[in-house]
Amino acid sequence: MTLNINNQTTWIKNPLAIYTGTDIYARGGIVTRGNLIIELVAHNATPHHPIDIVVDAKNHVVTPGLINAHHHFYQTLTRAYPDALNKELFNWLKTLYPVWAGLDEEMHALSTEVALVEMMMSGCTTASDHHYLIPVGLEHAIDIQVEAAQQLGIRAILTRGSMSLGEDDGGLPPRHTIQTEQTIIDDSLRLIKHYHQPEAGAMTQIALAPCSPFSVTTDLMKETSRIAHQKNVMMHTHLCETIDEEDFCLQRFGHRPVDYLESVGWLNDKTWLAHGIHFNDEEIKRLGQAGVGISHCPTSNMMLASGICRNNELEAAGVKVGLGVDGSASNDGSNMIGEVRMAMYLQRLRYGSANVSHTDALRWATKGSAAAMGRTDIGTLEVGKQADVSMFTLDEIRFSGSHDPLAALIMCGAQQADRVMINGQWRVHDGQVIGLDLEDLLIRHRAAAKRLAEKALALR
Repeated sequence: MTLNINNQTTWIKNPLAIYTGTDIYARGGIVTRGNLIIELVAHNATPHHPIDIVVDAKNHVVTPGLINAHHHFYQTLTRAYPDALNKELFNWLKTLYPVWAGLDEEMHALSTEVALVEMMMSGCTTASDHHYLIPVGLEHAIDIQVEAAQQLGIRAILTRGSMSLGEDDGGLPPRHTIQTEQTIIDDSLRLIKHYHQPEAGAMTQIALAPCSPFSVTTDLMKETSRIAHQKNVMMHTHLCETIDEEDFCLQRFGHRPVDYLESVGWLNDKTWLAHGIHFNDEEIKRLGQAGVGISHCPTSNMMLASGICRNNELEAAGVKVGLGVDGSASNDGSNMIGEVRMAMYLQRLRYGSANVSHTDALRWATKGSAAAMGRTDIGTLEVGKQADVSMFTLDEIRFSGSHDPLAALIMCGAQQADRVMINGQWRVHDGQVIGLDLEDLLIRHRAAAKRLAEKALALR
C-alpha cells in the first residue's frame, strides 16, 4: 500500500456506516484531494469530481480521525509498574517521579514512538502530549517528540510542560525533576519559534503546559499566560483531578482551583484542562462563559479512583469537552477507540443509559477534542476540513451478531483501525503503520523499559 500522491482524488466509497460529526449523513462516502475533504456523497449517488482512486468501504465503519487531547507518551515505559500499583494520584506520582527522573533521550524517543504508533493503530490522527518531566540530559525532549511525529506522519499538538516548584518548597515533585523558571521560559519561546505552525492544516503545534498548580509557581503560571497570548498559542494544565488538589490550592493560594486559574490569567479560550472532575455548578458556568476546554480521561480517572467528569453539565454550559487517554502508566494504554467506549460507559454511570450515547462519546473524541485544543480544521468529515479519516472493520468475533454498525464499533469494543488517513496520506493499512518494523520497535522499547526500571532500582 503506497501513500497517496498529492492532489490525487480519492473516493472512500459506500461505507458500511459513517459518522461525519455533523447533521450530514454521507452514506455514499467522502472524496478527498490532497490534504482536504472536497465532497460528501449522498446514498446511491456518485461524486461530482473526477476520481483517481476508489477505496471500497463496504466493510468499513468510517469516522473522522480520532483526536487525543491529553497524554504522557513517556509513561509507556512504566505500564503496570509494581511499586505504583493500587495507589491514588499523589502517592502514585511520588512513587514514579524518581523512576521517570532516569529518562534519557533514547528512552524518550522510543516511548514517544510506541505511544504514537499505538494511537495511530487505534484510529488516532491527532495526538497531543503533555511532557513536563525534563531531567538533566533531556533538555530537548520536545524536539525528540517533534521528530518522531513527523517521521510517522501523525498530526501532533505537543505541549512544553514544566515543573518549577519542588517538594522542599511545598510542591509535589522532587527537586531533581524541576527546572528554573527562566530555563522553562527560554525553551518555550525557542520551541514556538522553531516548530509552531499557526495555519490551518498544521501538522505540528506547540502549546505551553505547566504541569499543575502543585508543581509550578504563581509567577510561572502568569508568565505562561502572557507568552501564550503574545505568541497566540494554547495553554494546558491538569486541574481538579482530585480533591487533594483542591485542598492544596486552598492551603497554598487561598483559592479554589478555578479562582486560582482566573487569578493567573488562565480563565479564557486559550486554555484546555486535563481531567476537570471536581468543579461545582458555579465554576462550570464560569468555565463555559470563558470558553475553556476540558479533556475527559475516563480510564485514568477510574484507575486512580479520581472521580467522574461532569461532561453533560460542562457541555451544556459551553465548555468544549474532548477526550484523552492520559498517561500510559495511568491507563495503562494509548488506545483511542477503546477510550471512546470507556467514556460512554463511565458517563452513563453518572447520567444514566438514556442520556449518554455512542455518538456522544465519538463527538468528544473528534470534534470536542479539536475544539478544546483550538482547532477548527479537524474533527469532522466536512468539505474543506483536513482529510483525516479512520476506517474500522467489524469482522472480529466481538462484533458477530451486531446490527447497528456504528453502535457496534463502540459497544462491542473495537480495538484497532484497519485504515487511517492523515493529512490526505494513508498511514495505516491492514491495521499496521505503513513502513514501520513494529517487532523491532517493541524489542527496543521493552529493553528501554527494563533499563529504566534497573536504573531506578540502583538509585534506591
